[in-house]
Amino acid sequence: MTGMPHPYPSTPAPPPYAAATRLVALGREPRTPGAQVGAPLVLTSTFHANGADVYAREDNPTWRAFEDTLGALEGGEALVVSSGMAAVTAALSLVPPGGVVVAAPVAYMGTTSLLREQADAGRLTLRLVDPTDLDAVATALSGADQVWLESPTNPLLEVVDLASVCRLAASLGVVTVVDNTFATPLRQRPLDLGADVVLHSATKYLSGHSDVVLGALCTRTDAPGQALRERLAHHRHLLGAIAGPVETWLALRGIRTLAVRLDRAEANATELARRLAGHPQVTRVRYPGFSAMLAIETRGSGADAERVAEATRLWVHATSLGGVESQIERRRRYATEPEEVPETLLRLSVGIEDVEDLWRDLAAALDTLGQ
Repeated sequence: MTGMPHPYPSTPAPPPYAAATRLVALGREPRTPGAQVGAPLVLTSTFHANGADVYAREDNPTWRAFEDTLGALEGGEALVVSSGMAAVTAALSLVPPGGVVVAAPVAYMGTTSLLREQADAGRLTLRLVDPTDLDAVATALSGADQVWLESPTNPLLEVVDLASVCRLAASLGVVTVVDNTFATPLRQRPLDLGADVVLHSATKYLSGHSDVVLGALCTRTDAPGQALRERLAHHRHLLGAIAGPVETWLALRGIRTLAVRLDRAEANATELARRLAGHPQVTRVRYPGFSAMLAIETRGSGADAERVAEATRLWVHATSLGGVESQIERRRRYATEPEEVPETLLRLSVGIEDVEDLWRDLAAALDTLGQ
């Protein structure tokens, strides 16, 4: 048998395997003797003629390893792009000129800012609606071209009935885009619920170590899904929103540990939400019951809440999320954050540290409000 290919290539992993197993097994080279175990990091702009790859702006073996892995996890096909905002821009490119987009008034700040800018420029018509109000959503979807959803929402952590909204949208021929950054495919798979496009800021939980800027889009494997993917890939190719191979390789390496990272962070978040509900300086805890994002509202003013974020010593006062380290931020410190977000709301991205250390640091920072 020496020198013969292994009879069971590891890519793709068979569907019966659990998601945690597929995270580890997908996106690897076939099991041939002497081959590397990990995915290749291909650093080239050009390829020899007459092969599978032509030019690095079109495709790259490192991209495909990441895309195969994420696509299988989401139950579709993935497309990697240069950043989360590149993914947002690509998804909005599906809207025809002058088209109608339905979106929540409170969502990721980059998304809402881009939607408002394009609406002000006459590129599209924007209809803002509470995504948890199905009657209002049904009315807003009439004559629309695209609906933009998050669940849980950022930063209010509201849970949307994705399946119901997707059914409504499909019945009206409206393309549904779901930002699945907070939940990850380990906690929900929007394509299974009827979504047309699933978006990730792979900077966050997928890569998981606060050292990568990357985005991704996923579509279904049926004919309509493949048609959407072709349009998104065309957008990536012509606008040049391509991912660096190094960033993509790092994100693939990071996604291997997503299951253990998310399980630990989620357990921490659940316990912290329970304790925070009883803290005298906390007026409201927003936690959807899954994943590792939560938000709290504190007593006092926005300046008081800002002081809490600045008083932590273990929690990192920063604007990102989804890393192994816990992060805290007052969202209304940004002028473009919607007014619907309370001034005292602190968004918490719970990491994988010891929960007792996280609690002591956060409780001590909250206690400064009573001094």
